[in-house]
Parts: sequence; structure tokens; C-alpha cells
Amino acid sequence: MVDQDWFITDDGHAQTWSHQSLPQKRAQTYRLYRFLTEVEDILAETDQDQERLQAIHPLVRELLTDSAWLQYEVQPPDPKRGWSVTMLYDEPNFPLTVQTVVWAPGQTSPIHNHATWGVVALVSGQEKNTFWQRTPSDHHPHKIEAVGEVILNPGDTISFMPEAIHCVEALGDEPTITFNLYGLTNYQARYNFDPVAHTANLF
Repeated sequence: MVDQDWFITDDGHAQTWSHQSLPQKRAQTYRLYRFLTEVEDILAETDQDQERLQAIHPLVRELLTDSAWLQYEVQPPDPKRGWSVTMLYDEPNFPLTVQTVVWAPGQTSPIHNHATWGVVALVSGQEKNTFWQRTPSDHHPHKIEAVGEVILNPGDTISFMPEAIHCVEALGDEPTITFNLYGLTNYQARYNFDPVAHTANLF
């Protein structure tokens, strides 16, 4: 099976990007610091989020292919929360969030947006992403409706525009492990959504 690259628009629609083969093998191991430097260069070259994502997601794939240690840099899921996060790089005023996330089998996230661009790669397990679209009305300004879903397998990547709304569910009998890269988050625009009560609550 060919690894799949997905792109999720601001209104929650999933598109496939044509599979991009990895660049020619580098003379040296593609390490995290090189990856972060190249991502920063891309951010400096364009302020268009879709262009950024199209340039960054092949680098994420290359990093995971060349740096197997990332799949072991995880914490087991918290028994109460059902998930855990391991920060891989943290620097004051650094404009990126770089982390691994582990979900316990059967665990489901709240419905949320990220208020920034993001790239997620599935390292192990299987994960279902359900996408939502804003459908506001006079009575329910925060109303949303489900518009599709995608199941991710190991090796797949998924890239999100800032306004994309989704939730994730860990499928199968083993935890899911993902590598997550996000831009600078606008926390005044990041919400959890309740599709029944038609409410949106800031993180």
C-alpha cells in the first residue's frame, strides 16, 4: 500500500496530494535539527499556509523514514485522560510545536480546530479523523456539521489548514502514535466544539 498524503481545507474537505517520493538520500542522517531549520526556511519564504504545508509534509515523511528513534520517544497514555504528549523540541519564542502524541485504543478526542497550520504523521496504530464544517445560523452561530472522514495508517500524513475542524479516534487494539508539527497557535481562535449544544469553547 502506498503511503497517503492528505490535505484538509479550512472548511473540512479532504483532498489527496499526489504521492511525492522522498528526496535523494542525503549523505548524512536527516536529524531533527536539520528538519527544523528547513521548516523555518520555508516559513520565511512564504506566508501562504497551503504552500507551506505542501513544502513541509514531504520533509516530515523524510524525517520519520530516516529517524526511527522518534517512534520510541513517547510516553504511555495517561490512564485517566487516555492520551499523552511528549514535546520533542521546546525553545522560548520558537514558532513551532513539535511533539509525539499517543492515544489509548478506542479513545476519542474532542471536536476542535488548531488555529494554525499543522502536519500530523501516523507512526503506528490506526486513527480515524472526522472532519466538520461551520454551518452557522441565526439561532446557532457555532453550529457545525460532519462533512467526511479519513482513516490513517502508518506512513500516512495529514495536513491541516488553520480553520479545519476535526476529531480523532484511535482504532484497533493498540495505541496510536503520531508525530505532530504545528505553527504558531492563535489561542483566541482555537476552540472545542459541541455539535449537539452548538457551542464553541476556547481552549
